[in-house]
Amino acid sequence: MNSEQMATVMSQSASPSPPGRTTEDPQEFIAATAASGRLIGIDGGAKTLGLSLSDVTRTIASALETIRRTKFTADAARLLALTTEHAVTGLVLGLPLNLDGTEGPRVQATRALARNLNKLSPLPILLWDERLTTAEAERMLIDADQSRKRRGEVIDKLAATIILQSALDRLRRQG
Repeated sequence: MNSEQMATVMSQSASPSPPGRTTEDPQEFIAATAASGRLIGIDGGAKTLGLSLSDVTRTIASALETIRRTKFTADAARLLALTTEHAVTGLVLGLPLNLDGTEGPRVQATRALARNLNKLSPLPILLWDERLTTAEAERMLIDADQSRKRRGEVIDKLAATIILQSALDRLRRQG
């Protein structure tokens, strides 16, 4: 994305629109989104944002891309451009709780990411427990005999796909 496209996305995002809402409650998220429409899953890390995309019926999640994090403005511009390009109606953001369910520094960073995205976009955000998704993604890639280099290239978007698929399955059962 060139600087002109980025400025356009950011100016569109900065225009007065209702702030987005973040929730951990699937029912509240369902109520805040259209009955159908694509969702983007996000595995937020310190260095990358792994992204996945659902189909319009919210049945299947597929890997989308990995954003190498630079500055929040550039990262958000790319993410919001993808939401526009794919007509996304909501975001599912992995919440990296500790194994015992407590919140650590990564959870605080994830909540801050959600708050900052809410300021730029009216899209609702569902925070989704992502415990062990990266480990599951790593196991899947090892089982598929992927090289360490290849695993490093795709692990974040595969983790985002696992996060989103888990949320889709739960939303379908509750919807």
